[in-house]
Amino acid sequence: MSAQVLVSRPPAPQSLPPESRPVHSVEPAYNSGEHTSSGLATSGFRTAKYLLEEWRQGGDTSYYQADSDRDCSERLRQEAKRLAAECEARAQRSQADSTRRLGERLLDIHYWRAELERETRDVTAETGQLLQQKSRLERALDATEIPYSIASDNLQCRERRVGAELVRDGVELELLREVELIRNVQDLLKRTLDQTIQQIRQNRDAKEKLEMDWSDKVEAYDIDNKCGHYNNQSTEIQFHHHSSKFEDNTSTPESWAQYSHENIYKAERERMASINLRSLIDNILQDTAEDLRSQCDVVNSAFARRCEEVEDVKRKLEDHLQKTLKEIGGQENNIAALKQAIKDKEAPMKVAQTRLYQRSYRPNVELCRDPVQFRLVSEVGELSESVEYLKQKLEESEQSLRNLEDTRMSLEKDITNKANTLFIDREKCMTHRTRYPVVMKLTGFQ
Repeated sequence: MSAQVLVSRPPAPQSLPPESRPVHSVEPAYNSGEHTSSGLATSGFRTAKYLLEEWRQGGDTSYYQADSDRDCSERLRQEAKRLAAECEARAQRSQADSTRRLGERLLDIHYWRAELERETRDVTAETGQLLQQKSRLERALDATEIPYSIASDNLQCRERRVGAELVRDGVELELLREVELIRNVQDLLKRTLDQTIQQIRQNRDAKEKLEMDWSDKVEAYDIDNKCGHYNNQSTEIQFHHHSSKFEDNTSTPESWAQYSHENIYKAERERMASINLRSLIDNILQDTAEDLRSQCDVVNSAFARRCEEVEDVKRKLEDHLQKTLKEIGGQENNIAALKQAIKDKEAPMKVAQTRLYQRSYRPNVELCRDPVQFRLVSEVGELSESVEYLKQKLEESEQSLRNLEDTRMSLEKDITNKANTLFIDREKCMTHRTRYPVVMKLTGFQ
């Protein structure tokens, strides 16, 4: 049986030369050869012993291990002393750098706080001016009710025109355009008013965000200012073991500055939108007032032209009525003459037909188609044709007389209707239109 020898010391450091490193394990020594002990003489003794070379190697290993431990200890002492000095210097540098960075942070906070305060003042002033424009829009919207009622009343009055006078003339077209224009103006003013209310709400929201950001920065400034005055001799300092942990909701310097920048940018954007909206409101009120007054003048001119036209047509109708009455008298005389002419053709017709009747009794061969017979037949035809022509002309004359009578009645009715139209347009509509509001009222200044 053989025994294996193991080294109980830890291995030598890696810095030792390869040939000086201790042997971790050696091959077991066997007792063999001529000095081998065997039998009862070696009973009770170990059978495997260290060799002399192994004993020497074990001693060398102990020496090298002691030298290595001393070198390591001395090196650790030097490194600890140096590390303590470095840590002290680093702690002082870190504290000084933190204090400096706190000062820089205070400058940044002060800058953004001043910018937020300035923008808040600007937004507040702009919101006040926009509120004044909102009041103008409301007054202008109320002022459009009078033109709308006037135009609607004009259209309703003109619905009372009678007969052919109930026509879609230029006045009605202009009145319809006026009503449509007023409705469009009202819709535009309502949309602009809604947009103004929405812009005021957005301005106030932007102001609220600015004020909240400003308030947070005031609080942060006080906290950082207090932190900047702490030092190693301060009495308020203490351990806070979990304070060095980053919170999940913390921001970065870039996102912190970007947040305030975005708030100011949004506020400036809303303020510029408010300024543009105020300018737009001025233009809208001015343009709508001018458009309404211009359309009012167009309608008044159309009324004037229409009244002149109706008056002229009325005079012409009266002239035609006089001529028609005169023509009716002439046509009545013509009808009487035609009737007499038809009556006058009865006697010649009787004579011709009697001759033909008597000659039909001629005996035998005497019943001849002589020229006399042909002429008598032709005479009856001519008389019949003449009577037919006269009767046809009589019917046409009677129809013409009836037409003249209808025309007379129509002319009289038209004259009456046009007199009613003139009364409606002049006395009702044009008088009512004198209450049309002026430009200053339509622009919301009154």
